[in-house]
Amino acid sequence: MTKTTFPENELRLLSIHAHPDDEASKGASTVSAYHEKGVYCALVCCTGGEEGDILNPAMNRPEIIENLPQVRLEELQKSAEIIGYDEVIMLGYRDSGMPDSPANANPEAFANADTEEAVGKIVSIIRRIRPQVIISYPDERDWYNHPDHLQVHDLSIPAFEAAADPARYPEHGPAWEPLKLYFSTWSRERIEAMHAKFIEFGLESPYEGWSKRPSRDHLISTRIEISEYWHIRKQALLAHETQVDPESTFWFGLPDEVAREVHPYDDYILAISKIDNKKRDVLEGDLFEGINP
Repeated sequence: MTKTTFPENELRLLSIHAHPDDEASKGASTVSAYHEKGVYCALVCCTGGEEGDILNPAMNRPEIIENLPQVRLEELQKSAEIIGYDEVIMLGYRDSGMPDSPANANPEAFANADTEEAVGKIVSIIRRIRPQVIISYPDERDWYNHPDHLQVHDLSIPAFEAAADPARYPEHGPAWEPLKLYFSTWSRERIEAMHAKFIEFGLESPYEGWSKRPSRDHLISTRIEISEYWHIRKQALLAHETQVDPESTFWFGLPDEVAREVHPYDDYILAISKIDNKKRDVLEGDLFEGINP
């Protein structure tokens, strides 16, 4: 659904993701909670996920393989509907594949996008939707060096700033100043809590060794309580039938009633704020804190 005019007092949230399924694994419950409160929620998906492996054996069939881009688009649409996104915008680039894969060389790959053009596309979306809050990715070069995730990070910051400057990209509409840019992150606290719960239940933990990855917990500024919306994340993940195996212990290895309470939060890093740059002693509980529509 496309909406071109918005009430002045409406809160609006824009999430920028790299591939179909990222919107389900990162912040799905947060978006669902805000949508239910009346916040207009829009999703930018930068690629079609063409290079994604089929991780669910039940979907590894010739007719799926032959039509994978269309299948992944249909999965995205189903997931977005479950989450409650009011609008899904495809940025139009091709999946760049994992680092050092042949797909990296494709000129249509997101990682090879012309920076000015790609920033301009995102600026155009920001100016049309006029979000107060934007969610993107942190710089993950130190552990998850996926070209498309890095590109989301590298483009969203200049787009956030350029959208407010009437001298930049005037062909993309009147300037709009978003007020906050957040990075979605999986906290070390969350990973360690999940790992401990697997051990407690006598199960082999899929998170073994994850605590060795760099921690950004000291940067976390915002923690959204999502226990009532935990099931939305699970349903959205399962909508991505090619990418998510329903038997995966990584996603579904704990009983639902346990998993929803282990770390019932989505964690965020406030990267840019135009309303309050003071250091906080307590975590925010609301991405729109300090914003009056």
